[in-house]
Amino acid sequence: MLSAIDILGAAIGLVYIVSEYRASRWFWPSSLLMSAFYLVIDLQARYYANASICLYNFAMSVYGLLVWRGLLGRGRKADAPERPITSCPRRLWPLLAGVVALLTVLLWWLLRLTGESQLPWTDGLSSALTIVGMWMLAHKWWQQWFCWLLVEPLMIFLFLRAGLYASALLYVVYTVFCILGLIRWRRLCTPAGTPS
Repeated sequence: MLSAIDILGAAIGLVYIVSEYRASRWFWPSSLLMSAFYLVIDLQARYYANASICLYNFAMSVYGLLVWRGLLGRGRKADAPERPITSCPRRLWPLLAGVVALLTVLLWWLLRLTGESQLPWTDGLSSALTIVGMWMLAHKWWQQWFCWLLVEPLMIFLFLRAGLYASALLYVVYTVFCILGLIRWRRLCTPAGTPS
């Protein structure tokens, strides 16, 4: 059965993914709103790691908006142009993979300890990938789409299992946008953003 909050959250999610695909600064306000809605949805579905990620996403949305606008970071000025799409430095890839692995195990353990999560392993892995993906997105690295390509199928499974069909359908749409976003952002990547 579709709930009003599930449908409204999915509608906000469409604005969110289109804004992310376009690398629009409106992505971050839609991210704030979406985080608030999905906090409620995840709590109702008892996906507690994902619910806590909504709080993290809320904070990262503020951080990302400031970074994209050029207001944070070394040598940034209030009149700086918006940050371009760049590439994640290669030296960070092992660190990011390690963070995902460590967070997945830690979240799985915490969720198993509480006994409240319906699927602690899937909940933990999707949350770990989201933490890293949002951080990469805040830095406007095109490779952030790889995190979402892994997260979206997990979220489809979680939402279908909880009977949240509008949200599951939204994540099917997200999967398509991830592929398109990966292609578009890679093409828009500036030469100064080549891997180091």
